[in-house]
Amino acid sequence: MSFVKFVTSKVFLKQLVLAIVAIIVLSFLTLQWLKMSTNHGEFVVVPDLKGKSLETVSIELKDHDLAMEIQDSANYNPKYPKYSVIEQNPIAGSHVKENRKIYLILNPSGYRKVEVPNVLKRTLRQAKPQLEALEFQIGEITYKDAIGEGVMSMSHKGKPLEPGTLLPLTSKIDLVLGNGKL
Repeated sequence: MSFVKFVTSKVFLKQLVLAIVAIIVLSFLTLQWLKMSTNHGEFVVVPDLKGKSLETVSIELKDHDLAMEIQDSANYNPKYPKYSVIEQNPIAGSHVKENRKIYLILNPSGYRKVEVPNVLKRTLRQAKPQLEALEFQIGEITYKDAIGEGVMSMSHKGKPLEPGTLLPLTSKIDLVLGNGKL
């Protein structure tokens, strides 16, 4: 039997039609199964969690059938309470599937600590930008009789401060400067 006769025979055409019908039925059944197993078209709205405590967030996410994943944070934000949510992903109002993980960044208990740089014997003009670049605040500046006009000593909350000491960001550092007079 030649190829052309085989392709145009009733047996081949019947098998071809059966194969096409089988593919269509299997595709339809697979799509229906996917709709049921993935909850197609069913969404949960992500609640706004910013500023809320971890206990409140846990309860709220369970109510919405969502899971949480806590990510580490080193960025303290004084506008939010300690250990409260400062960022979330996906954002509030997003439509997600049930049991989706919501990634949370919590507010740490305080500012991270930074090493105080050595600004001794430097002028105020040199010391101030160096301290402010590390997010320290310049507190009280006092002048003392000395030959040089540089920083003679530093203190924090009335206690002497040595270079290399760890202080939280935004700490106030008081400076004692020489006035250039003896």
